[in-house]
Amino acid sequence: MSSDPVVTITPDAGGPARDVPRNRRQEETFRKVLAAGVEVLRETSYADLTVRAVAARAKVAPATAYTYFSSKNHLITEVYLDLVRQVPYFTDVNEPMPTRVDKALRHLALVVADEPEVAAACTTALLGGGGDPAVRSVRDRIGAEIHRRITSAIGPDAEPRLVSVLEMTFFGALVNAASGAYTYHQIADHLAYAVGLIVKTED
Repeated sequence: MSSDPVVTITPDAGGPARDVPRNRRQEETFRKVLAAGVEVLRETSYADLTVRAVAARAKVAPATAYTYFSSKNHLITEVYLDLVRQVPYFTDVNEPMPTRVDKALRHLALVVADEPEVAAACTTALLGGGGDPAVRSVRDRIGAEIHRRITSAIGPDAEPRLVSVLEMTFFGALVNAASGAYTYHQIADHLAYAVGLIVKTED
């Protein structure tokens, strides 16, 4: 497997957004560059970050880094996706459904709450990288991850319209946090209030 050619990052035109298959060595390199990206973001700003600087931190050739990340916006959105994927699923049936949904949205809202440079960079990349097909693909995968966690928290037979309203509420809350109107911790509290209005307690 290690001799397999490196897979391109661009998804098929018109196809669904999905993870690009990688063999073990490729995955190790991908994650090494991703980890280096987080380290560099913690030490610098979005404006100063470059893929070449991240490659140097990861001790890989710039060309290798560009194999996996088409731009710094693509790299940063992959960082955010990785953070979202670390958010647990809340499925404990002993807890009321609104509590499960509140926990899911709170954890999602707080993934970058305590790292302002990472938060600012992720916001800039997510909002400003729309012209990059790789960024659009990652944004779709982020949306899919959030959809899965909300659906899982609601439970079996989650009503699609309810999931959609919660998704719109969550993304609207993130825009408010990104604007600086609220901190991420304040946004988490506002989301808890919104969940109380939107989600009914299970019978």
